[in-house]
Amino acid sequence: MKKPRLTRAQKAVENRRRLMRAAAEVVGEHGYGDASISRIVERAGLAHGTFYLYFESRQDLFDQLLPEVGQEALAFIRDQVGEPEDFLTMEERGMRAFFDYVARNPSYFRIFTEAQAASPIAYERYTANRTGRFLDSITAAWRNGEVQGYSERELGVLTQIMLAARTYLYHQYGEGGDGSAKVPDWVISAYMRFVSRGIGAAAEKVPAAEGDTAARPRTRRTVAGD
Repeated sequence: MKKPRLTRAQKAVENRRRLMRAAAEVVGEHGYGDASISRIVERAGLAHGTFYLYFESRQDLFDQLLPEVGQEALAFIRDQVGEPEDFLTMEERGMRAFFDYVARNPSYFRIFTEAQAASPIAYERYTANRTGRFLDSITAAWRNGEVQGYSERELGVLTQIMLAARTYLYHQYGEGGDGSAKVPDWVISAYMRFVSRGIGAAAEKVPAAEGDTAARPRTRRTVAGD
């Protein structure tokens, strides 16, 4: 059975999607500097002139690439997190979802990190959006009493630490680049116990991974700002 022909509008959407996907792959493999239009259209399987129907220049594409890839990542994580019962559950689901996304999309890190120089405006917007979403979540948890021992302005520090941990832990324990990489459960367990204690939650809420010795119950100490 023959596939129905795409309408002009549908074909335009599909061509743009192919160009964006090709750009993500090429930047992931070669970096922004060597992501030529020729390489991108060849990967997309489109004619060179088609590129200019959707983008004014290579820079125009770069300025749209990170926001789209970033939005895709955030949407994936949001769907995986669902509606958690508390902040710790949200953080564990969010970290697992992030690891899953970058294992499936190994070009993400290069698109993100090199954008700071190649597309600074896009980088700043995406970073502000990503950071702002997390800060909103941890602020809500702080107001609910789930995060203790910090002033409201210090929540920005916690946000930066916890977002950075995702990247460093993935590079150290899960990077494979073929979509099969998986960060071990014991790494996530160790991180979650660290976070639980750091935000003043009960240590018993985050059990040790199988095979690890569970941490001793913690007596809560008074922290500056309580």
